[in-house]
Amino acid sequence: MRELSYRIFIRPEPEGGYTVIVPSLPGCITYGETIEEAKELALDAIKAYLESLKKHGEDIPDDSATLEGMLSVKYA
Repeated sequence: MRELSYRIFIRPEPEGGYTVIVPSLPGCITYGETIEEAKELALDAIKAYLESLKKHGEDIPDDSATLEGMLSVKYA
């Protein structure tokens, strides 16, 4: 068993709760009432997604070599 890494984006929602998006796994999105719950549900969603990839013989991506940064843009 190998350990895989995935970046997640956690976005607070105006009505409350948090949406989690896993960019490397298209369509892998979940929601939780708290950040902790959202992260737990994201872990479940990632595992289910990987099982589906394996079942269909598709490549399993991994973000461990991905570099991440942020740019600020001045816009009028």
